Amino acid sequence: MATQQAPVVVGVDGSEQSRAAVRVAAREAAMRRLPLRVVHAFIWPLLHVPLGPSPAGPPEGGLRQEAERMVADAIAYAQEIAPYVPVSGDVVEGQPSVVLLGESREAPLLVVGDRGLGGFAGLLLGSVAVQVSAHATCPVLVVRGDDRTEGPVLVGVDGSPLSDLAAEFAMEEAAWRKTSVVAVHAWTHPVSLGPGDMQPLVHDAVATQEDEARLLAESIAGLRERYPDVPIEERVVRGRPGSVLAEEARKGAQLIVVGARGRGGFTGLLLGSVSQTVLHHAPCPVAVVRAR
Repeated sequence: MATQQAPVVVGVDGSEQSRAAVRVAAREAAMRRLPLRVVHAFIWPLLHVPLGPSPAGPPEGGLRQEAERMVADAIAYAQEIAPYVPVSGDVVEGQPSVVLLGESREAPLLVVGDRGLGGFAGLLLGSVAVQVSAHATCPVLVVRGDDRTEGPVLVGVDGSPLSDLAAEFAMEEAAWRKTSVVAVHAWTHPVSLGPGDMQPLVHDAVATQEDEARLLAESIAGLRERYPDVPIEERVVRGRPGSVLAEEARKGAQLIVVGARGRGGFTGLLLGSVSQTVLHHAPCPVAVVRAR
């Protein structure tokens, strides 16, 4: 008997952002030849409010039935986007981030919108997207900005183990999307020195640029061999990594891929400053990759 493949999971709440997440998730599932699972976190039972129709209202009313309609609508939309993808859905009781983090334990990919119905208009990124990106045990794709189906996949590379995972993820995405990868390494000071080395007070910017270019080339050398059909462009840019990645993406990238933390991250932090900057300011969807 064939083993059932774990589905791509998308969280929905009825907002326009979650509808965009369903659209992207359906395409991801189609590219990966995986099923899609639509999940709505149903928080109302925790608040002890009536879930059924009001005695004075229509019989099809009530919070529970509204949640089930939301999931059914999302399933129908996903099937329009990717007719050959098996799509299922559930209303799962619990707080949204908790429910989605539970789903991430088995999913190959978790897709969420950048803000939902509960988000404040002034926030660039919703609390659910932040919490899921910081704590999920699988890659998280946060759908924000322009929904582009053309342009390269952009990945931040800094030589760290999570950066290597992010680069691998970017190459797979580019292969599925039939596009190229732009590998970006940003530096402000010489960052390729080992932890026991002292950074010079004065450094040669040209020599440093060459050193950083060498670090980038070495980091992706193996990927060129494993993905010979995916073109890779290398860019070494002086500047703060998060800002550089967001700016490079404005040149037409369809996806940014970052590791959850990079070389400069503090061990106790689950989400580094670079990934946070990109999540808040990227002009296109962002994938955050971490080791399971």
